[in-house]
Amino acid sequence: MSIPVTSYLLVALILFCIGLYGALTKRNAVIVLLSIELMLNAVNINLVAFAKYGMFPNISGQIFSLFTITVAAAEAAVGLAILISLYRNRNTVQVDEMDLMKR
Repeated sequence: MSIPVTSYLLVALILFCIGLYGALTKRNAVIVLLSIELMLNAVNINLVAFAKYGMFPNISGQIFSLFTITVAAAEAAVGLAILISLYRNRNTVQVDEMDLMKR
């Protein structure tokens, strides 16, 4: 007995909505980065589910998912490096207080 594709899509939808809510409403930059990671993980669930249950099941969904995980890891590393640099200069990680271009 296998799990239907709608279950995977529902979990991915919930994860994506939680990530979107966090990315749009939170002021802390670390929370925004974590929310973006949640959204990318929802995309990974969709890729793997459609690779398994698609019209022509193959491994391409898993390969795209690996690329997405690689991009997410690079995004997290660069994002945290930028946040550490901004924190050293501004002593805050609040998104609305990061107005470096305004002077």
